[in-house]
Amino acid sequence: MSDTPKKPAADQSAEAELSKAPGIGGYISFIVAILFFSGLLITDKWWGIFDYTILNGSFGNVVANVTDKGGELSTTFSNFRGKGGSGAIDGFVFALTLVPSIMLATAMIAVFEYYGAIRAATRVLNPILRPLMGLPGSTSLAIVASLQSTDAGAALTRALKDRGELTEDEVSIFATFQMTADAALGNFLATGVVFFTLKNAAGDLVVPTTIGVCLGIILLGKVFAANVMRLLCLRRRKPSAAA
Repeated sequence: MSDTPKKPAADQSAEAELSKAPGIGGYISFIVAILFFSGLLITDKWWGIFDYTILNGSFGNVVANVTDKGGELSTTFSNFRGKGGSGAIDGFVFALTLVPSIMLATAMIAVFEYYGAIRAATRVLNPILRPLMGLPGSTSLAIVASLQSTDAGAALTRALKDRGELTEDEVSIFATFQMTADAALGNFLATGVVFFTLKNAAGDLVVPTTIGVCLGIILLGKVFAANVMRLLCLRRRKPSAAA
């Protein structure tokens, strides 16, 4: 009789699914998924419908306040969450604003997974992500999503954890990678790019570098932070193994 514990049927089926060859459809699905979550398709053209941010959309504005200034009406707008909220009530309403983003991200990743994108990602990126950060290739879509959206990255990471594709240590490493300058592309390109257009009195650019260099530093910082957590996990694992 063998004392080796058997893996649950769900874990065995998940491993069997990932071990299958992705096929050409899987690689196409993987490429489409990267384009969908990367933000490269953000535009007002028709192909913008294939971008996560465009499909996610935004809430409309409502009139928050109306004031009379010398006979002229002045209106202030806000979203349905309003302004000046606090406490649990404001937190609850804020959580409601995240529901559409998470629902869209999890729904689309289910579609991409059905067509083999996760298997293709595992096959292609596992040799890169394993030595770089100690993560499986199946996290690649979540990595791409987290660079654009905090909510999408978190939702996809939770899905990977629930399917048993990430260990506790890998979740810690991946969470560190994400939370170090999370949604870096979305936030930086939306708010930080303006600094690269500023000029001083002499007409020279105020920021003496390029957007690419800054993004590279951000990504290096994320990888560095992930490896710091990786070392901490290894140190924590050694005493338990010795015991």
